[in-house]
Amino acid sequence: MPQQKREIVLITIIVALGGFLLGFDASVISGVVKFIEPEFNLSKIELGWAVSSITLTAALGTLVAGPLSDRLGRRRLLTYASVLFTISALGSALAPTFFWLIVARLIGGLAVGVALIIAPVYIAEVAPPRYRGLLVSFNQLNIVIGISIAFFTNYLILQFGQSDAGWAQALGFGKWNWRWMLGLETLPAIFYFLGLFFVPRSPRWLMMMNREEEARKVMRRFSPEEGIAEQVNEVKASLAESRKRKPVSLNDLFAPELRFVLTVGLVVAVFQQITGINSVLFYAPMIFEQTGIGTDSSFVQAILVGLTNLVATVVAMATIDRLGRKPLLIVGMAGMALCLFVLTFGFYSATYTIRDEALASYPAEVDRTALETLKGQQFESEGAFKLALTNTLGEKTVEQFTTTLVNGAISLNTLVILLGILGFVAAYAGSIGPVMWVLFSELFPNRVRGLAISFVGLVNLSIAFGIQLIFPWELARLGSGTTFLIYALFAVLGLLFIVTKVPETKGKTLEELEALLVKRDVELTTTKTSARL
Repeated sequence: MPQQKREIVLITIIVALGGFLLGFDASVISGVVKFIEPEFNLSKIELGWAVSSITLTAALGTLVAGPLSDRLGRRRLLTYASVLFTISALGSALAPTFFWLIVARLIGGLAVGVALIIAPVYIAEVAPPRYRGLLVSFNQLNIVIGISIAFFTNYLILQFGQSDAGWAQALGFGKWNWRWMLGLETLPAIFYFLGLFFVPRSPRWLMMMNREEEARKVMRRFSPEEGIAEQVNEVKASLAESRKRKPVSLNDLFAPELRFVLTVGLVVAVFQQITGINSVLFYAPMIFEQTGIGTDSSFVQAILVGLTNLVATVVAMATIDRLGRKPLLIVGMAGMALCLFVLTFGFYSATYTIRDEALASYPAEVDRTALETLKGQQFESEGAFKLALTNTLGEKTVEQFTTTLVNGAISLNTLVILLGILGFVAAYAGSIGPVMWVLFSELFPNRVRGLAISFVGLVNLSIAFGIQLIFPWELARLGSGTTFLIYALFAVLGLLFIVTKVPETKGKTLEELEALLVKRDVELTTTKTSARL
């Protein structure tokens, strides 16, 4: 491998560690929720806050990342993000109360928002044109790897906590398991901070700051000398064009000619999240434990979720330019709907019976003597079982120990649930997960693309926040079957929208797409106006 190619690959690996931290930070909480709920005596909404709080400030981070990176530089802002990742990991691990845990998670969310936007921007600005697509996609791949590693380390720490080894007991893996899960992120965050010292400043940012000679030096590290002059001229022309353009306002996004592309972008952004992917990724062990398989097995199956997510993302990256955006979206959304209906069937077909072993496993706060009256009775639905529990134990006790009581009594086909979850994740990761961002980069005209992607991205994160926040409450109040049925119906609506409204953007230049899609909406507007006249 030539020296220049080795260097750009090394720089990409370092910068893309921000994507790894993003994925790790977002999904590591999945292994934590089981332990913080009783420790901090959380309600279901508070439990949702522990998971979703990171998404709230991630949305803020994405909004301020662009302007701040123009002022401070891409590398410096990523360095600040690495510090925030470190503070968040340590603060979460050492949090004495639920309040401070939320504060630490909110700090981490800011870093997530910065990494989500700036890491791929930096890679795109440094990479030679012939490698740009591959190297930028490496950041997305790293996000998925971070999610997978978080599932694996959560399981590993759980096993260390059950080990008789002296070193494991001395380190308190059993007593402080969830703190170790959250604190482990400190190591890659420190590596990221140190690695960024070896990363040069973005040549485009240097040109923005009128530091052309420094920009040329950076370009020489990654590109042949004969191509430097052309790159410099391209950046100069781009910057000159940007300075001539008047600032784009939010009102510009709602112009009649952009109505079609904005509608497509917004609806796709909503359906990417409202079908429940983050409920699965962020609560995977909780969902699997709902099947009654136990804590260890639920963490193992969560690892399978991470691996499925990784493999399907790689497949999508390899096929998106060959198969096209719309076919992947159609097949993926149809697969998501099918798997969600399978999950609905799996949970609705469950029965609930309190047996001796379940009764013995219930916590001391639960009146086991009262439950003797229900022992051996089979309930055909979760609702009927919870009603019987409420009549026997009281509403407050049932609300506090819903998950434990249901998990101990449920009986269903666990293979159906596992295959439904894995199929759902594979369909998402092989389609709307990565394809949405590619579609966004192609739908919107050049002059509004940055603002438009920020706007629909904010909507996407807002929906994600709401889904994560209410999921524990949904499971407790509506039950698993109804929750997944709601997601399935949204997936069907999303499929219908994609089939009828989403255009294919494969193989067309950005200029061709702008002429085609914007012109289409202008024609529709003109036709309607003529009809009224």
